[in-house]
Amino acid sequence: MRLRSLLFVPGDRPDRVANAALSVADAVILDLEDSVVAGHKADPRKAVADYLSADRVKPVFIRINPLDSGLAEADMDAVLHTRPDGVMLPKAEGAQDIKRLLALMEDSFVPILPIVTETPRAIFELGSYQAVAHYLAGLTWGAEDLPAAMGAAASRDDDGSYTPPFELARSLTLFAAHAAHVPAIETILPNIRDLDTLASYAARGRRDGFTGMMAIHPVQAETINLAFTPSAEEIAQAQSIIAAFAADPDAGVLNIDGRMLDMPHLKLALRVLANLDDMGPSSSR
Repeated sequence: MRLRSLLFVPGDRPDRVANAALSVADAVILDLEDSVVAGHKADPRKAVADYLSADRVKPVFIRINPLDSGLAEADMDAVLHTRPDGVMLPKAEGAQDIKRLLALMEDSFVPILPIVTETPRAIFELGSYQAVAHYLAGLTWGAEDLPAAMGAAASRDDDGSYTPPFELARSLTLFAAHAAHVPAIETILPNIRDLDTLASYAARGRRDGFTGMMAIHPVQAETINLAFTPSAEEIAQAQSIIAAFAADPDAGVLNIDGRMLDMPHLKLALRVLANLDDMGPSSSR
């Protein structure tokens, strides 16, 4: 499944689910955690299960409550029989938490997308996801819960850039995802009105090696999709690099349009076309 844009929808707002499903987002995340107040979890679970039991037009992930909340088991009991396309695990703390969630699934496995930076301990477990990579839909991170857990006043400077501790968390998530050979999903941008900033933020994410991004409003999905879709120019350049090395397979370095290119450039070109194949025909621009 392609995961350029993943759109959050509050689990207690079934009226928004249909609009989200009709958006251009590649996948929808129905949220049973932060968007649903404590003490009112039962009705959203039923609403989410009812939605999943009907025909769906795009992949649907369920964000359950954290494993140590006392609520995750009930979340899984309510929705697992409907076969969601994935489960998002908040406040994940490494491979052991993935195994704990797998135990709740029993024989009804669905891919897991953990949020891997929401506690201080989680940072020290990022390398462990390689051991459970075949159970993962990707890795993603968050910049909201971690500063709250640390007593940090903010995760961003006045210019919008992340402060060093949280820039580190972002970078380590990126490395962990690529070490595990799973998609690296960039975190949300809270300001839903500033699409120019969103475009720059998403483009930075793709430049750095993220393959998709989460969204909190349908209006963000198109901008995110564009940022994570190779342009016609990028595709043509990748094709020319691949063709040049195919024509001279013994060459370690080639001069292509005045640039000296070697094996890392070929690998990047192959990745561009492979990602395009994964996105399917509807993703080109």
